[in-house]
Amino acid sequence: MSDRAHERLCRFRPVPGAEPRIGAIVSGDRVVDLTHVGVASLSDVLDRDDPVGHLRLLRGSEDGVAISDVVLLPPVEHHEVWAAGVTYLRSKSARMEESDFSATAYDRVYDAERPEIFFKALGQKVVGPDELVGIRKDARWNVPEPELALVMNAHGRFVGCTIGNDMSSRDIEGENLLYLPQAKVYDRSCSLGPWITLVANEDVIRQWTVGIEIVRGGQTVFSGETGIDQIKRTFADLIDHLWRSQHFPHGVVLLTGTGVVPDESFTLRAGDRVTITISGIGTLENSVTVV
Repeated sequence: MSDRAHERLCRFRPVPGAEPRIGAIVSGDRVVDLTHVGVASLSDVLDRDDPVGHLRLLRGSEDGVAISDVVLLPPVEHHEVWAAGVTYLRSKSARMEESDFSATAYDRVYDAERPEIFFKALGQKVVGPDELVGIRKDARWNVPEPELALVMNAHGRFVGCTIGNDMSSRDIEGENLLYLPQAKVYDRSCSLGPWITLVANEDVIRQWTVGIEIVRGGQTVFSGETGIDQIKRTFADLIDHLWRSQHFPHGVVLLTGTGVVPDESFTLRAGDRVTITISGIGTLENSVTVV
């Protein structure tokens, strides 16, 4: 399904250094600034009863400016970002390969009623399109994890999707399960973007594909693709567990796990270019640096 089939909401700067603004993506490659109609935050749209209809009303028939003439920002503000693990069979296998010590735990969580859910990042620490994602200087096995990200508003309602990169230090996690926060949560470890696609129909979303390409020195060193339909758990199940005994007054983003994992012979290097594409959303690109 084309990424032009749904309404899209973004954060951007009209010029570098300007204050962030909220925009609607129209005609595939143009941004309509919603500042003049009183939209000051993503919540002004996402927290509405009908975000899609409200956004269509706000943007009207304006033509906007070219995306290439603005700076796209990560489509989060004060949101928290959480992540679900071991939701794809390939992810379970990859996590079990990290360590014999960890294998039994990952095997059990894949089949358990309760999913693995962990905190990933605060909104202000999320990296946006074309910004640098990080690999830890104290890790030797670093990988990107291309993921569908579910966006929920302050009322707990699933309102849309974006693309996520859940950067991971596989050797740190494999050494001991208790090191998961250090393997997953560090500077520049989470990238989101390029915008929020306002669609919440799981049947539609499960028709999409997730692909990744990593380019080094002008050559592709890894690529792969999987289907969203390979996620074992339903979105409703993941969202339900996330919101149990929790509240998110600014909304929350949930990464849904990865099904495209490089094997143990591959690790990211500074300067690599990571491109993640989800067929119903668009493309998120970031280069890699050491942090």
